[in-house]
Amino acid sequence: MNVSETLNDGLKRELTVVIPATDLETQLMDRLTEIKGKIRLNGFRPGKVPVAHLRKVYGKSVMAEVIEKAVQESSQQAVEDRGEKPAFQPDIKLPEEQAEVEQVLDGKADLSYSMAFEVLPEFEVMDLSSLKLEKEVAAAEEADITEAVERIAKQSRPFTPKAEGAKAEKGDRVAIDYTGYVDGEAFEGGSDTDADLELGANQFIPGFEDQLVGAKADDDLQVKVTFPEEYPAKHLAGKDASFEVKVKSVSAPGELKIDDDFAKTLGMDSLDALKDAIRSQIEAEYQQATRSKVKRKLLDQLEKEHVFDLPPTLVDKEFESIWRQVTADLERANKTFEDEETTEEEAKEEYRGIAERRVRLGLVLGKVGEKADVSVSEEELQRAVVERARQFPGQEQQVWEYYRNNPSALIELRAPIFEEKTVDYILELADVTEKTVSKDDLLKDDDDADGKGPAA
Repeated sequence: MNVSETLNDGLKRELTVVIPATDLETQLMDRLTEIKGKIRLNGFRPGKVPVAHLRKVYGKSVMAEVIEKAVQESSQQAVEDRGEKPAFQPDIKLPEEQAEVEQVLDGKADLSYSMAFEVLPEFEVMDLSSLKLEKEVAAAEEADITEAVERIAKQSRPFTPKAEGAKAEKGDRVAIDYTGYVDGEAFEGGSDTDADLELGANQFIPGFEDQLVGAKADDDLQVKVTFPEEYPAKHLAGKDASFEVKVKSVSAPGELKIDDDFAKTLGMDSLDALKDAIRSQIEAEYQQATRSKVKRKLLDQLEKEHVFDLPPTLVDKEFESIWRQVTADLERANKTFEDEETTEEEAKEEYRGIAERRVRLGLVLGKVGEKADVSVSEEELQRAVVERARQFPGQEQQVWEYYRNNPSALIELRAPIFEEKTVDYILELADVTEKTVSKDDLLKDDDDADGKGPAA
């Protein structure tokens, strides 16, 4: 095998690999000899077919197998000999002219092919112990727990039908049938039957509930409203609409004592047990927010401290993945870039920056994890598959089969586990100090921490 470099530009490489016809001939004869005992041909005893005759009958098809194997092995060897790590599978181009192909298949010409790839950049990982991070934490306060209990109680309280002819008041619940019209035409999603609506809960379009105050069972009403300008369905945003409403019943909220008996209706042993469960839930939410924020700060520092060239194709692939999601989200919301106060060109520039960040951090975390021998166990992967299957009730078996039969899909599940374990490793080395903040500050949205994370 002879390898010559035809391009070395930044991280881009192109090689020409030549495999002599004599090498292919040797491999061909070895293969024919190997299958000699398995071939059955009329006129020949098993295992006695001359190799020369086998070549005449099967030469080209076997040579094609030999070439495929030779290309796979030689391309891999060519990269290994250079001591470089490709960023992705090399793009291999074999001869296309029929005459040249025939010459190679007949064993009369050397096989020459080209391979193009990009290499992973060389860079040094910073001293991770020099990282200084502030971790925001918040405690679950009694007021938060009390508020949560009261909210659950409000959602669980019983409603009792009012006397015949009684009018609906704020806080009452009405059961209604309704059909909505815009420009005289009923619109999709604008109708329902036996819909429960608590007046004053602001569950419907602004102004809708107010017009039902004073209504009685069996009333037929026409409710007129205007959809908000920022309404998610663009074809309805800002439009005037009218609803034909049939009031079927009016119910008043009953009293609900917040005590042990109330807790037992929720499956808890006591009110204290309910409060403990809520406290644990709130603390888990706060811990998740703490983790998300400190991870974001960590990734910001890692990105700032590691500056190196990125494989263009990796960035392109990451950008394409992000862009597909962005455009799909816009399409689902029936929105345009103008609705988001930007342009397609500006959005592409922003999301390409996010793609570059993800690739850079993915490479950094990958190198850190590799040096630290971070691994994802089979048990962890299986748990991830189980968790994924739970997201598709009734289709668990299909999900399980999908991952069992698709190794590449398992890699997608492995990546976030590897990433989180590597982040844990770095946080153990870093200088992390805690800062107590309010729940509002802790839960305040920073600009899309998840969206700008790495693709490890």
